[in-house]
Amino acid sequence: MIRNSNVKVDFTNGSLQGEQIVRKETRLKEIQNIFEKRVDESQVDPETIVYEVEYYSRGENHQPGGLLFGRSILHPGKVNDEYFMTKGHFHQQREQSEFYWGIQGKGILLLMDEDKNTSAEIVEPGSLHYIPGYTAHRLINTSDEVLIVGACWSADAGHDYDTILTEGFSKRVKNIDGRIQLV
Repeated sequence: MIRNSNVKVDFTNGSLQGEQIVRKETRLKEIQNIFEKRVDESQVDPETIVYEVEYYSRGENHQPGGLLFGRSILHPGKVNDEYFMTKGHFHQQREQSEFYWGIQGKGILLLMDEDKNTSAEIVEPGSLHYIPGYTAHRLINTSDEVLIVGACWSADAGHDYDTILTEGFSKRVKNIDGRIQLV
């Protein structure tokens, strides 16, 4: 029997339609501790959606050999001199790698190995980023428009957010005197 796929990808914006799509959103109040300085609630509403994630799982979460495919949508904004960003994470299975690709907008992919060596790559439409194992990663939207990034990763990679929440990245991306800087 030949059948149609039950999931479609719109390659203009990476959106997924169909069965077994998982969608999550993260609000500023849930991640305000990732910013260096406290959120000034008179400047930014804590209910603001900072980023959204959607992925196609086929029910394979945590299954060895499976793959997950999705996108992150990171909204524009700043908290003091830092741009909106994702929590960032290592994989629980540290050796697992991942691919990101830029779909829309412009931003930074912040990378840090377990020895705290940190680098950054520009993410823009068409850019492809290989994230090796043993590497924490975080997306940062440095533009005034939505940053959309596609991703594909091992279903059993898992996410270790706690290490980043307690130890942080060794560098930050900031807007200093109107310029994007890694400090």
